[in-house]
Amino acid sequence: MSVHKDVKRITTHVLQKMKIDGEKISMITAYDYSMARIFDDAGIDVILVGDSASNVMAGHETTLPITLDQMIYHASSVIRAIKRCFVAVDLPFGSYQGNSKEALSSAIRIMKETGAHGIKIEGGEEIIESVKRIISAGIPVMGHLGLTPQSIYKFGTYAVRATEEAEAQKLINDAKLLQEAGCFAIVLEKIPANLAKEVAEAVHIPIIGIGAGRYVDGQVLVMHDLLGINKDFKPRFLRRYLDLYSQIYGATQAYINDVKTKDFPNDNEQY
Repeated sequence: MSVHKDVKRITTHVLQKMKIDGEKISMITAYDYSMARIFDDAGIDVILVGDSASNVMAGHETTLPITLDQMIYHASSVIRAIKRCFVAVDLPFGSYQGNSKEALSSAIRIMKETGAHGIKIEGGEEIIESVKRIISAGIPVMGHLGLTPQSIYKFGTYAVRATEEAEAQKLINDAKLLQEAGCFAIVLEKIPANLAKEVAEAVHIPIIGIGAGRYVDGQVLVMHDLLGINKDFKPRFLRRYLDLYSQIYGATQAYINDVKTKDFPNDNEQY
């Protein structure tokens, strides 16, 4: 029996039980009321209000430009739509790296001003004090290791991470540190599947993958990628479930044609 179908609300406790019972966790990004409502009605387990909004909503090249105020706006919109799923919100670049007090202040703003259920933060040992301080305030924290987009200028590439032994071992150690600090889950992005499997087996908290193979406890995709709104982004890990770009493009052209030819509105579409 599916765990998530038996609960009124997905919580960190439910997500932990899903890992124990071997039920995979489904997670998707959302940034607005309308899409979040559809995902929640469909039965998604977790919505991530990702700083990927910087790319897919605002058109920036990286996730770095999005601000805390903008993340709060998107998260507030999502929260108003959901009845059942768990909602986590990314702490944006610059809102936590400086010091743990700033990190806590940023997390508190998100929780108080949006009604979200938890936050996500990128990094391991380097930001562990911030993680501990946020969790000490009673705020659930999801970690994020592997390819961390907020550090893209440090990496210089979006290539697969942790392919070398030293980086792979650091990732495993960081995952254990995040678990010990109290994180309820960790996202692993774009790392070898066997390494992700090793991490998932080394910790007792859920591991959610994006480009991390099938051996983890759940999967997350960006909604614009999954739905085919982005037509140029084609990473190996992505499975498109729709081609909305083509459908919306075609519908828009049909609308333009109907307006130009005076076919819309017809007699039944006016007062």
